[in-house]
Amino acid sequence: MKIFWYILVGVVGGVLGGMGMGGGTLLIPLLTIFLSVKQHIAQSINLIAFIPMALVVLIIHIKNKYVKFKNSILIILSGLVFSFLGCYIAKIIEGDLLKKIFGGLLCVLAFFQFLYSFKEKSPN
Repeated sequence: MKIFWYILVGVVGGVLGGMGMGGGTLLIPLLTIFLSVKQHIAQSINLIAFIPMALVVLIIHIKNKYVKFKNSILIILSGLVFSFLGCYIAKIIEGDLLKKIFGGLLCVLAFFQFLYSFKEKSPN
């Protein structure tokens, strides 16, 4: 029965990741809260799950001409550098503190998302 819950969490994370909403934002709390997965393991699962999701979404966005390669190189390089840094920091932080930091990050993201929802949207 537990395999069903893992599959369900994977489906929810995949759908949200495919929509660009950040599947890990929901995947990590679902794994830690409902499936009792340790924080470090949940983050590892999220990173591994992100690779195929990102590749599929990238291919679709390239086909739809949403990717600007000129701008992408700087984002990729800075993302790589800070991914290594973040991984190193996460490795030395204890799981309970890591949970609190991740929860705080989600609160900050929710706050900015809330503020953004009131901005006037410009037509494309």
